[in-house]
Amino acid sequence: MTTLSPYDSMSPVNQAAYRAKGAAATLAPLPRAAKDDALLAVADALEVRASEIVEANAQDVAKAREAGISEGMIDRLTLTPERVRAIASDVRDVAALPDPVGEVVRGSTLPNGIDLRQVRVPLGVVGIIYEGRPNVTVDAAALCLKSGNAVLLRGSSSAYRSNTALVRVLRDAVGGAGLPADAVQLVPGEGRDSVRELMRARGLVDVLIPRGGASLINTIVQESIVPVIETGTGNCHVYVDADADLDTAVEILVNSKAQRVGVCNAAETLLVHQDIAPAFLPRALEALAEAGVTVHADERVMAYAKDSAATVVEATTEDWETEYLSHDIAAAVVDSLDRAVEHIRLWTSGHTEAIVTTSQQAARRFTQLVDSTTVAVNASTRFTDGGQFGFGAEIGISTQKLHARGPMGLPELTSTKYIVTGDGHVRR
Repeated sequence: MTTLSPYDSMSPVNQAAYRAKGAAATLAPLPRAAKDDALLAVADALEVRASEIVEANAQDVAKAREAGISEGMIDRLTLTPERVRAIASDVRDVAALPDPVGEVVRGSTLPNGIDLRQVRVPLGVVGIIYEGRPNVTVDAAALCLKSGNAVLLRGSSSAYRSNTALVRVLRDAVGGAGLPADAVQLVPGEGRDSVRELMRARGLVDVLIPRGGASLINTIVQESIVPVIETGTGNCHVYVDADADLDTAVEILVNSKAQRVGVCNAAETLLVHQDIAPAFLPRALEALAEAGVTVHADERVMAYAKDSAATVVEATTEDWETEYLSHDIAAAVVDSLDRAVEHIRLWTSGHTEAIVTTSQQAARRFTQLVDSTTVAVNASTRFTDGGQFGFGAEIGISTQKLHARGPMGLPELTSTKYIVTGDGHVRR
Protein backbone atom coordinates (compact mmCIF):
# COMPACT_ATOMS: atom_id res chain seq x y z
CA MET A 1 0.00 0.00 0.00
CA THR A 2 1.37 3.39 -1.03
CA THR A 3 1.28 6.13 1.60
CA LEU A 4 0.68 9.56 0.11
CA SER A 5 2.62 12.54 1.42
CA PRO A 6 0.47 15.42 2.74
CA TYR A 7 2.03 17.38 -0.13
CA ASP A 8 -0.02 15.45 -2.69
CA SER A 9 -3.35 16.71 -1.37
CA MET A 10 -2.28 20.34 -0.96
CA SER A 11 -3.32 23.26 -3.13
CA PRO A 12 -0.63 24.84 -5.35
CA VAL A 13 -0.19 27.69 -2.83
CA ASN A 14 0.28 25.32 0.09
CA GLN A 15 2.62 23.16 -1.99
CA ALA A 16 4.78 26.24 -2.59
CA ALA A 17 4.71 26.98 1.14
CA TYR A 18 5.63 23.37 1.93
CA ARG A 19 8.63 23.57 -0.40
CA ALA A 20 9.60 26.89 1.15
CA LYS A 21 9.51 25.33 4.60
CA GLY A 22 11.99 22.70 3.48
CA ALA A 23 14.19 25.34 1.89
CA ALA A 24 14.10 27.41 5.08
CA ALA A 25 15.36 24.44 7.08
CA THR A 26 18.31 24.17 4.69
CA LEU A 27 19.06 27.90 4.81
CA ALA A 28 18.93 28.35 8.59
CA PRO A 29 22.32 26.79 9.46
CA LEU A 30 24.23 28.05 6.41
CA PRO A 31 27.34 30.17 6.99
CA ARG A 32 27.39 33.76 5.85
CA ALA A 33 29.71 33.01 2.92
CA ALA A 34 27.20 30.65 1.28
CA LYS A 35 24.42 33.22 1.49
CA ASP A 36 26.63 36.07 0.30
CA ASP A 37 27.84 34.05 -2.70
CA ALA A 38 24.22 33.46 -3.70
CA LEU A 39 23.39 37.16 -3.36
CA LEU A 40 26.36 38.18 -5.49
CA ALA A 41 25.25 35.64 -8.09
CA VAL A 42 21.79 37.22 -8.01
CA ALA A 43 23.24 40.70 -8.54
CA ASP A 44 25.31 39.53 -11.49
CA ALA A 45 22.34 37.71 -13.03
CA LEU A 46 20.12 40.78 -12.76
CA GLU A 47 22.61 42.82 -14.76
CA VAL A 48 23.27 40.12 -17.34
CA ARG A 49 19.56 39.50 -17.89
CA ALA A 50 18.38 43.11 -17.52
CA SER A 51 16.94 43.25 -21.04
CA GLU A 52 14.76 40.21 -20.32
CA ILE A 53 13.45 41.89 -17.16
CA VAL A 54 12.85 45.28 -18.80
CA GLU A 55 11.04 43.67 -21.73
CA ALA A 56 8.65 41.87 -19.38
CA ASN A 57 8.16 45.06 -17.38
CA ALA A 58 7.32 47.05 -20.51
CA GLN A 59 4.31 44.79 -21.04
CA ASP A 60 3.08 45.52 -17.52
CA VAL A 61 3.58 49.26 -17.99
CA ALA A 62 1.70 49.27 -21.30
CA LYS A 63 -1.18 47.38 -19.71
CA ALA A 64 -1.23 49.83 -16.77
CA ARG A 65 -1.39 52.83 -19.10
CA GLU A 66 -4.26 51.25 -21.03
CA ALA A 67 -6.08 50.82 -17.72
CA GLY A 68 -5.66 54.53 -16.91
CA ILE A 69 -3.35 54.03 -13.93
CA SER A 70 -1.92 57.30 -12.53
CA GLU A 71 1.57 58.37 -13.54
CA GLY A 72 2.68 58.16 -9.91
CA MET A 73 1.72 54.49 -9.77
CA ILE A 74 3.24 53.84 -13.20
CA ASP A 75 6.50 55.33 -11.93
CA ARG A 76 6.44 52.80 -9.06
CA LEU A 77 5.87 50.00 -11.56
CA THR A 78 8.47 50.97 -14.17
CA LEU A 79 11.84 49.25 -14.48
CA THR A 80 14.57 50.69 -16.70
CA PRO A 81 18.09 49.31 -17.28
CA GLU A 82 19.34 51.94 -14.84
CA ARG A 83 16.83 50.87 -12.18
CA VAL A 84 17.73 47.22 -12.66
CA ARG A 85 21.40 48.11 -12.16
CA ALA A 86 20.46 50.04 -9.02
CA ILE A 87 18.52 47.02 -7.73
CA ALA A 88 21.56 44.81 -8.38
CA SER A 89 23.71 47.31 -6.49
CA ASP A 90 21.28 47.13 -3.56
CA VAL A 91 21.65 43.34 -3.53
CA ARG A 92 25.44 43.71 -3.32
CA ASP A 93 24.94 46.14 -0.45
CA VAL A 94 22.88 43.52 1.38
CA ALA A 95 25.59 40.92 0.79
CA ALA A 96 28.11 43.28 2.42
CA LEU A 97 26.00 43.70 5.56
CA PRO A 98 26.70 41.74 8.76
CA ASP A 99 24.78 38.49 9.09
CA PRO A 100 22.36 38.77 12.03
CA VAL A 101 21.88 35.01 12.38
CA GLY A 102 23.72 33.66 15.42
CA GLU A 103 24.23 37.07 16.99
CA VAL A 104 24.06 36.83 20.78
CA VAL A 105 21.41 39.31 21.92
CA ARG A 106 22.22 38.68 25.56
CA GLY A 107 23.91 35.99 27.58
CA SER A 108 25.21 35.18 31.02
CA THR A 109 26.27 32.42 33.34
CA LEU A 110 23.52 31.79 35.86
CA PRO A 111 24.32 31.36 39.58
CA ASN A 112 23.90 27.60 39.21
CA GLY A 113 26.57 27.45 36.48
CA ILE A 114 24.27 27.09 33.48
CA ASP A 115 25.33 29.08 30.43
CA LEU A 116 22.37 30.96 28.96
CA ARG A 117 22.43 32.67 25.57
CA GLN A 118 19.70 34.34 23.52
CA VAL A 119 20.66 34.20 19.85
CA ARG A 120 19.13 35.45 16.62
CA VAL A 121 17.55 32.85 14.33
CA PRO A 122 15.63 33.18 11.03
CA LEU A 123 11.87 33.61 11.14
CA GLY A 124 11.50 30.69 8.70
CA VAL A 125 9.07 31.20 5.81
CA VAL A 126 8.19 34.83 5.14
CA GLY A 127 5.27 35.71 2.88
CA ILE A 128 5.34 39.15 1.24
CA ILE A 129 2.09 40.51 -0.24
CA TYR A 130 2.73 43.75 -2.09
CA GLU A 131 1.46 46.10 -4.75
CA GLY A 132 2.98 47.72 -7.78
CA ARG A 133 6.70 48.02 -7.22
CA PRO A 134 8.62 45.07 -8.73
CA ASN A 135 11.86 46.17 -7.04
CA VAL A 136 10.25 44.87 -3.84
CA THR A 137 10.54 41.38 -5.36
CA VAL A 138 14.33 41.58 -5.31
CA ASP A 139 14.69 43.59 -2.09
CA ALA A 140 12.51 41.11 -0.19
CA ALA A 141 14.27 38.08 -1.62
CA ALA A 142 17.73 39.47 -0.87
CA LEU A 143 16.92 40.40 2.71
CA CYS A 144 15.20 37.09 3.37
CA LEU A 145 18.08 35.06 1.93
CA LYS A 146 20.68 37.02 3.90
CA SER A 147 18.74 36.46 7.13
CA GLY A 148 18.29 32.74 6.39
CA ASN A 149 14.60 32.86 5.49
CA ALA A 150 12.70 31.41 2.57
CA VAL A 151 10.34 33.88 0.89
CA LEU A 152 6.97 33.56 -0.83
CA LEU A 153 6.33 36.56 -3.06
CA ARG A 154 2.81 37.65 -3.97
CA GLY A 155 2.92 40.82 -6.02
CA SER A 156 0.02 42.55 -7.69
CA SER A 157 -1.40 41.47 -11.01
CA SER A 158 -0.23 44.80 -12.49
CA ALA A 159 3.39 43.62 -12.14
CA TYR A 160 2.84 39.93 -12.83
CA ARG A 161 5.09 39.70 -15.90
CA SER A 162 7.82 41.74 -14.23
CA ASN A 163 7.74 39.64 -11.08
CA THR A 164 7.68 36.40 -13.03
CA ALA A 165 10.81 37.43 -14.94
CA LEU A 166 12.56 38.63 -11.78
CA VAL A 167 11.81 35.46 -9.81
CA ARG A 168 12.96 33.32 -12.73
CA VAL A 169 16.31 35.15 -12.65
CA LEU A 170 16.51 34.92 -8.86
CA ARG A 171 15.77 31.20 -8.72
CA ASP A 172 18.30 30.40 -11.45
CA ALA A 173 20.99 32.36 -9.63
CA VAL A 174 20.20 30.98 -6.18
CA GLY A 175 20.06 27.40 -7.43
CA GLY A 176 23.24 27.88 -9.43
CA ALA A 177 25.00 29.04 -6.26
CA GLY A 178 24.11 25.79 -4.52
CA LEU A 179 21.21 27.02 -2.38
CA PRO A 180 17.69 25.61 -2.74
CA ALA A 181 15.89 27.45 -5.52
CA ASP A 182 12.64 27.07 -3.56
CA ALA A 183 14.00 29.59 -1.08
CA VAL A 184 12.54 32.14 -3.53
CA GLN A 185 9.09 31.49 -5.00
CA LEU A 186 6.32 33.44 -6.64
CA VAL A 187 3.00 32.44 -5.10
CA PRO A 188 0.97 30.61 -7.76
CA GLY A 189 -2.07 32.41 -9.15
CA GLU A 190 -3.03 35.99 -9.90
CA GLY A 191 -6.47 36.07 -8.27
CA ARG A 192 -7.51 36.85 -4.71
CA ASP A 193 -7.92 33.17 -3.89
CA SER A 194 -4.16 32.72 -3.78
CA VAL A 195 -3.86 35.60 -1.29
CA ARG A 196 -6.57 34.09 0.90
CA GLU A 197 -4.80 30.73 0.87
CA LEU A 198 -1.54 32.36 1.84
CA MET A 199 -3.26 34.10 4.75
CA ARG A 200 -4.50 30.71 5.98
CA ALA A 201 -1.26 28.76 5.59
CA ARG A 202 -0.56 28.79 9.31
CA GLY A 203 2.03 26.18 10.16
CA LEU A 204 3.61 26.47 6.72
CA VAL A 205 4.14 30.25 6.64
CA ASP A 206 5.64 31.86 9.74
CA VAL A 207 4.83 35.51 9.07
CA LEU A 208 3.15 37.70 6.45
CA ILE A 209 4.30 41.21 5.62
CA PRO A 210 1.88 43.30 3.52
CA ARG A 211 3.19 46.28 1.54
CA GLY A 212 0.75 48.55 -0.25
CA GLY A 213 -2.32 50.68 0.22
CA ALA A 214 -4.54 50.88 3.26
CA SER A 215 -7.15 48.52 1.81
CA LEU A 216 -4.63 45.73 1.19
CA ILE A 217 -2.98 46.11 4.58
CA ASN A 218 -6.26 46.27 6.52
CA THR A 219 -7.60 43.19 4.74
CA ILE A 220 -4.55 41.12 5.60
CA VAL A 221 -4.34 42.33 9.19
CA GLN A 222 -8.03 41.59 9.78
CA GLU A 223 -8.35 38.30 7.91
CA SER A 224 -5.01 36.50 8.17
CA ILE A 225 -4.57 33.66 10.64
CA VAL A 226 -0.83 33.75 9.89
CA PRO A 227 0.95 36.31 12.11
CA VAL A 228 1.28 39.69 10.37
CA ILE A 229 3.86 42.44 10.63
CA GLU A 230 1.85 45.49 9.63
CA THR A 231 3.43 48.01 7.30
CA GLY A 232 1.45 51.20 7.07
CA THR A 233 0.52 53.79 4.52
CA GLY A 234 2.40 57.07 4.47
CA ASN A 235 0.28 60.08 5.35
CA CYS A 236 3.40 62.06 6.23
CA HIS A 237 3.43 65.65 7.50
CA VAL A 238 5.85 68.56 7.24
CA TYR A 239 5.36 71.20 9.95
CA VAL A 240 7.00 74.59 9.40
CA ASP A 241 7.51 76.17 12.81
CA ALA A 242 7.43 79.86 13.70
CA ASP A 243 11.22 79.84 13.96
CA ALA A 244 11.95 78.06 10.70
CA ASP A 245 14.58 79.27 8.25
CA LEU A 246 12.57 80.08 5.12
CA ASP A 247 15.07 78.78 2.56
CA THR A 248 15.49 75.53 4.45
CA ALA A 249 11.74 75.13 4.89
CA VAL A 250 11.00 75.57 1.18
CA GLU A 251 13.73 73.12 0.16
CA ILE A 252 12.63 70.46 2.65
CA LEU A 253 8.96 70.86 1.70
CA VAL A 254 9.57 70.48 -2.04
CA ASN A 255 11.94 67.55 -1.57
CA SER A 256 9.55 65.80 0.82
CA LYS A 257 6.62 66.19 -1.58
CA ALA A 258 7.98 66.20 -5.10
CA GLN A 259 11.33 64.38 -5.21
CA ARG A 260 9.34 61.20 -5.86
CA VAL A 261 5.61 61.35 -5.31
CA GLY A 262 4.58 57.70 -5.57
CA VAL A 263 6.32 56.46 -2.41
CA CYS A 264 5.18 56.05 1.17
CA ASN A 265 7.67 58.54 2.64
CA ALA A 266 6.56 61.43 0.44
CA ALA A 267 4.88 64.26 2.36
CA GLU A 268 1.11 64.51 1.94
CA THR A 269 0.28 67.36 4.34
CA LEU A 270 1.90 70.74 5.05
CA LEU A 271 1.24 72.51 8.34
CA VAL A 272 2.44 76.10 8.80
CA HIS A 273 2.63 78.10 12.02
CA GLN A 274 0.51 81.25 11.73
CA ASP A 275 3.40 83.55 12.68
CA ILE A 276 5.55 82.50 9.73
CA ALA A 277 2.72 81.99 7.23
CA PRO A 278 2.84 85.53 5.71
CA ALA A 279 6.53 85.17 4.85
CA PHE A 280 6.60 81.44 4.06
CA LEU A 281 3.40 80.55 2.22
CA PRO A 282 3.83 82.81 -0.85
CA ARG A 283 7.28 81.30 -1.41
CA ALA A 284 6.06 77.77 -0.67
CA LEU A 285 3.11 78.04 -3.05
CA GLU A 286 5.39 79.34 -5.80
CA ALA A 287 7.86 76.49 -5.27
CA LEU A 288 5.08 73.90 -5.23
CA ALA A 289 3.68 75.37 -8.45
CA GLU A 290 7.08 75.01 -10.12
CA ALA A 291 7.12 71.38 -9.00
CA GLY A 292 3.67 70.80 -10.51
CA VAL A 293 1.98 70.21 -7.17
CA THR A 294 -1.70 70.94 -6.57
CA VAL A 295 -2.41 72.33 -3.09
CA HIS A 296 -5.57 71.27 -1.23
CA ALA A 297 -5.79 74.25 1.08
CA ASP A 298 -7.75 75.30 4.13
CA GLU A 299 -9.25 78.82 4.24
CA ARG A 300 -6.18 80.39 5.82
CA VAL A 301 -3.84 78.99 3.16
CA MET A 302 -6.29 80.01 0.42
CA ALA A 303 -5.88 83.63 1.52
CA TYR A 304 -2.24 83.54 0.41
CA ALA A 305 -2.99 81.94 -2.95
CA LYS A 306 -4.82 84.84 -4.62
CA ASP A 307 -1.75 86.17 -6.44
CA SER A 308 -0.01 82.82 -6.75
CA ALA A 309 0.59 80.73 -9.84
CA ALA A 310 -0.11 77.64 -7.78
CA THR A 311 -3.05 75.37 -8.49
CA VAL A 312 -5.05 75.59 -5.26
CA VAL A 313 -8.33 73.88 -4.44
CA GLU A 314 -10.38 73.94 -1.27
CA ALA A 315 -9.52 71.12 1.10
CA THR A 316 -12.16 68.75 2.42
CA THR A 317 -12.01 66.53 5.49
CA GLU A 318 -11.01 63.64 3.25
CA ASP A 319 -7.83 65.45 2.20
CA TRP A 320 -6.36 65.33 5.70
CA GLU A 321 -6.41 61.52 5.73
CA THR A 322 -5.37 60.93 2.11
CA GLU A 323 -2.12 59.35 0.96
CA TYR A 324 -2.13 60.95 -2.49
CA LEU A 325 0.91 59.26 -4.05
CA SER A 326 0.62 62.02 -6.67
CA HIS A 327 1.48 65.67 -7.22
CA ASP A 328 -1.00 66.79 -4.55
CA ILE A 329 -0.57 68.03 -1.00
CA ALA A 330 -2.97 69.17 1.71
CA ALA A 331 -2.05 72.39 3.52
CA ALA A 332 -3.25 74.20 6.64
CA VAL A 333 -2.21 77.06 8.89
CA VAL A 334 -2.07 76.19 12.61
CA ASP A 335 -2.01 78.45 15.64
CA SER A 336 0.85 76.72 17.43
CA LEU A 337 3.18 73.75 17.54
CA ASP A 338 0.74 71.99 19.86
CA ARG A 339 -2.05 72.50 17.32
CA ALA A 340 0.18 70.98 14.65
CA VAL A 341 0.75 67.98 16.90
CA GLU A 342 -3.00 67.66 17.50
CA HIS A 343 -3.61 67.65 13.75
CA ILE A 344 -0.92 65.02 13.20
CA ARG A 345 -2.26 62.81 16.00
CA LEU A 346 -5.73 62.96 14.46
CA TRP A 347 -4.78 62.18 10.87
CA THR A 348 -1.35 60.55 10.72
CA SER A 349 -0.77 56.99 9.58
CA GLY A 350 2.15 56.85 12.00
CA HIS A 351 4.84 56.81 9.32
CA THR A 352 7.00 59.97 9.25
CA GLU A 353 6.57 63.55 10.41
CA ALA A 354 9.05 66.42 9.98
CA ILE A 355 9.55 69.75 11.73
CA VAL A 356 11.50 72.63 10.25
CA THR A 357 12.73 74.96 12.99
CA THR A 358 15.80 76.73 14.38
CA SER A 359 14.42 76.37 17.92
CA GLN A 360 15.90 73.48 19.90
CA GLN A 361 13.00 73.74 22.33
CA ALA A 362 10.43 73.40 19.54
CA ALA A 363 12.33 70.47 18.00
CA ARG A 364 12.56 68.71 21.34
CA ARG A 365 8.86 69.17 22.09
CA PHE A 366 7.83 68.01 18.63
CA THR A 367 9.94 64.86 18.82
CA GLN A 368 8.60 64.09 22.29
CA LEU A 369 4.93 64.56 21.41
CA VAL A 370 4.72 63.04 17.93
CA ASP A 371 4.26 59.26 18.00
CA SER A 372 5.34 57.99 14.58
CA THR A 373 7.99 55.54 13.43
CA THR A 374 10.26 58.43 12.41
CA VAL A 375 10.38 62.10 13.40
CA ALA A 376 12.68 64.25 11.29
CA VAL A 377 14.13 67.57 12.45
CA ASN A 378 15.21 69.86 9.63
CA ALA A 379 15.32 66.94 7.21
CA SER A 380 13.10 65.61 4.44
CA THR A 381 10.56 62.87 5.11
CA ARG A 382 12.14 61.05 2.17
CA PHE A 383 14.96 59.81 4.41
CA THR A 384 12.73 57.22 6.09
CA ASP A 385 14.07 54.33 4.09
CA GLY A 386 16.12 51.26 4.89
CA GLY A 387 18.76 52.12 2.30
CA GLN A 388 19.08 55.70 3.56
CA PHE A 389 19.35 54.44 7.13
CA GLY A 390 22.23 52.17 6.16
CA PHE A 391 20.27 48.91 6.33
CA GLY A 392 21.14 48.04 2.72
CA ALA A 393 17.49 47.61 1.76
CA GLU A 394 14.23 47.16 3.59
CA ILE A 395 11.46 44.62 3.67
CA GLY A 396 8.98 47.37 4.51
CA ILE A 397 8.32 50.14 7.02
CA SER A 398 6.46 48.81 10.02
CA THR A 399 4.02 51.23 11.62
CA GLN A 400 3.08 48.85 14.40
CA LYS A 401 4.88 48.64 17.73
CA LEU A 402 5.40 44.91 18.27
CA HIS A 403 8.59 43.14 17.13
CA ALA A 404 9.59 45.81 14.61
CA ARG A 405 8.91 49.50 14.03
CA GLY A 406 10.13 51.72 11.21
CA PRO A 407 12.29 50.53 8.28
CA MET A 408 12.81 46.79 8.63
CA GLY A 409 16.25 45.51 7.79
CA LEU A 410 17.98 42.21 8.51
CA PRO A 411 17.63 42.07 12.33
CA GLU A 412 13.87 42.58 12.00
CA LEU A 413 13.70 39.41 9.87
CA THR A 414 14.93 37.30 12.75
CA SER A 415 13.48 35.97 15.95
CA THR A 416 15.48 34.57 18.86
CA LYS A 417 15.90 31.32 20.70
CA TYR A 418 17.52 30.52 24.02
CA ILE A 419 20.40 28.07 24.21
CA VAL A 420 20.83 26.55 27.66
CA THR A 421 24.14 24.74 28.24
CA GLY A 422 24.70 22.83 31.43
CA ASP A 423 26.97 20.12 32.79
CA GLY A 424 24.51 17.49 33.89
CA HIS A 425 22.32 20.10 35.55
CA VAL A 426 18.88 19.02 36.82
CA ARG A 427 16.29 21.20 38.47
CA ARG A 428 15.55 20.38 42.10
